[in-house]
Amino acid sequence: MKKPIKDARREVARAVFTFRWAGQEALRLGGEVMPLDLEPGSEGRLALTRRFPRGPALLISPFNFPLNLAAHKIAPAIAVGAPYAHKPSSFARRTAEELGRLVAASGWPAEAAAVVAVGGAAAEALVKDERFGVLSFTGSGAVGWRLKSLAGKKAVLLELGGNAGVFVGEDADLEPAAARCAWGANAYAGQVCIKVQRIFVHEKVYSRFKDLLLRKVAALKVGDPSDEQTDVGPLITEAEALRVESWVQEAVSAGASVLCGGKRRADFFEPTVLEGVPESCRVSCDEVFGPVTIVAPVSSPEEGLRRLADTRYGLQAGLFTKDLNVIMRFWERLPVGGIIVGDVPTFRSDAMPYGGAKDSGIGREGVRFSMEEYTELRTLVLRP
Repeated sequence: MKKPIKDARREVARAVFTFRWAGQEALRLGGEVMPLDLEPGSEGRLALTRRFPRGPALLISPFNFPLNLAAHKIAPAIAVGAPYAHKPSSFARRTAEELGRLVAASGWPAEAAAVVAVGGAAAEALVKDERFGVLSFTGSGAVGWRLKSLAGKKAVLLELGGNAGVFVGEDADLEPAAARCAWGANAYAGQVCIKVQRIFVHEKVYSRFKDLLLRKVAALKVGDPSDEQTDVGPLITEAEALRVESWVQEAVSAGASVLCGGKRRADFFEPTVLEGVPESCRVSCDEVFGPVTIVAPVSSPEEGLRRLADTRYGLQAGLFTKDLNVIMRFWERLPVGGIIVGDVPTFRSDAMPYGGAKDSGIGREGVRFSMEEYTELRTLVLRP
């Protein structure tokens, strides 16, 4: 992926945690005992519930977190005792194969796992195969929804990205909020489905926040991924950098201003902040998947809520405010999988439920929640 080395090390540490957490969750995966003598005719009856794997799992993971996002699929499968086939991105084949060797070395049966580095028609044939009971896919919306249409009767879990937004209230601590937004907009060169893409700031603090944000973005080091000091490396391919460049040019042609960045060099794209972007531009309404963010003033939390919700995506959102009433209102009314208070939507704990609404997918990852997706309840009723 050409990921900065310090970020790659963090990913390895997270993957270790993910597998360890799955081992602990396996010990907690149980059922329950339910008395049934609550109605006439059920006297003395008792129900036991237990989770069983739905069947072998087909796990399709992307390039941007080639280790930890694979772990988020493989570790829950192992924890519930489900055989699996892992299809990685073509950009992450070596990582997948090495992870497969480590899983085998840990004692997981060789016949219960496979790395299938295939694409196109072969991948679709796997999705259609009725021997799989579960499909778990992380990637683009166009591909994910098509695979769901091919999946037949199997359970489907989709994580499809978004254009995550942030609201900064007039009561926010602006400097830490700007620092986190600068990081969340540009980490991993913006190739994160929960990267900060849209920032809506209360008009009373907009000018101060914008100045702070631009200073924080300017302080990021762009360069060689092998340099320990690098914050932002190249995109996965030059073609992706060219796409991001074209989206920025489209916004500028429509009247947007480039506050910083905006230039491409081969597969690098500078961290970029845009202002005055029409909502119809792709950098606003689609998933940019690059180091570009837009910033705009809003007159109130209500307008911030409306602007955040005005998207076909619904993965996560960030909220910088101390007002509990605002926080609760956003939680009740914003159709996203998660709201991160006091931080950017780019935050994810590997233990928490993770997934989206609308075009951002269906189902939830996070080790325990994936385990639930991979299994089904069976009930055993006993009588005297």
